[in-house]
Amino acid sequence: MTKQIQKVAAIGLGSMGYGIAMSALRDGHQVWGVDINPDQMKRFVGDGGQNSDVITEADQLDTVIIAVLNAAQSEEVLFGKAGIVPKLKAGAAVLSCATMPPDFAKDLAVRCSEHGVFYLDGPISGGSVKAANGALSIMAAGCPQAFAALRPVLDSIAETVFELGDTVGAGSAMKAVNQLLAGVHIATMAEAMTFGMTQGVTPDKFIDVISKCAGTSWMLENRAPHIAAGDYTPHSSVNIWPKDLGIVLDIAKNANFSAPITAVALQQFVAAAGMGYGAEDDAAVAKVYARNAGITLPSEKE
Repeated sequence: MTKQIQKVAAIGLGSMGYGIAMSALRDGHQVWGVDINPDQMKRFVGDGGQNSDVITEADQLDTVIIAVLNAAQSEEVLFGKAGIVPKLKAGAAVLSCATMPPDFAKDLAVRCSEHGVFYLDGPISGGSVKAANGALSIMAAGCPQAFAALRPVLDSIAETVFELGDTVGAGSAMKAVNQLLAGVHIATMAEAMTFGMTQGVTPDKFIDVISKCAGTSWMLENRAPHIAAGDYTPHSSVNIWPKDLGIVLDIAKNANFSAPITAVALQQFVAAAGMGYGAEDDAAVAKVYARNAGITLPSEKE
């Protein structure tokens, strides 16, 4: 079967969005990169992206990938003053990747449909490395037409697409479940590692042993080495978690569901941000524990 090449706008060229855009580009699609940082757009053009203004090409686009920070930014990109949806042709499709409340995703889908545009509720997971390798996991929900329209791009950027039905919001609900676990696991990893240090367990030995024991997790194996190396270059920043765990708690509140462990993890990320570590890798939450315990973490890279 001949591969379908699409005209794609990738809006949001952060640590995840840039990898997504490059994965689509490498797979042969024509890709316009859009970001509030002009340097990122120039970088993308230098890497082979289209160099014309996406707005002048909007009515030719087949698909739009939105990889911005949150629901508010997603809405602004789609329907704000320079919103792209009204400029799209009927039958174009939007892949919305940001973590947001399910009801917000449902509203965006309805508003897209009023313009004849399909909307796929498709939060992503896997981190910047998997984004760069076209190996994301996508938790997707939407009408069959949205899946069909976006299939060529999904095949380019994802290793696994979980098709969660035709009810928009199901993808966002699943992402909330994932983020609850991911955020708690990062905070718990930091707590366990720094607790171990008070007992003479070095970060390297912690990783060697616990990664092969029942207490391990994907987040432990991925983030603990950042602490051991003293390298807090952000792959996913501390600032992501007050937002994402805040969304989890808002959803939980509306469902009359108590989520006390999530609430405690959230406060540790808020504390880390308050200490000035918001833009650092989310493993920097360990610095909150280290400060409180009076211990010194491995030296950070210059």
